[in-house]
Amino acid sequence: MSNEEQDTTTYTVVRNHEEQYSIWPQGKDLPPGWEAMDKSGPKEECLQYIGEVWTDMRPLSLRKKMDEAQHSA
Repeated sequence: MSNEEQDTTTYTVVRNHEEQYSIWPQGKDLPPGWEAMDKSGPKEECLQYIGEVWTDMRPLSLRKKMDEAQHSA
C-alpha cells in the first residue's frame, strides 16, 4: 500500500448497549445506541485494543439469559 493509500483516519473505539465493540471515525457523530470508549488512535491500534477487551463475543442479553438459565437449573 502506498503512502497515498494508507488510512490516516483517527478512530474511536465504540460500544453499544449489548457490549459489542467497533471503531468509528473520530469527529463523526456516533450512530444511535453507541457510546465512545476511552480509546482512540490508528485503526490497527483500536482493533488491537478491541481484541484485548472484547473477550466474550456474545451479546450482553444472551450472556444474561444463559446465566439465568444456568442458575435456575
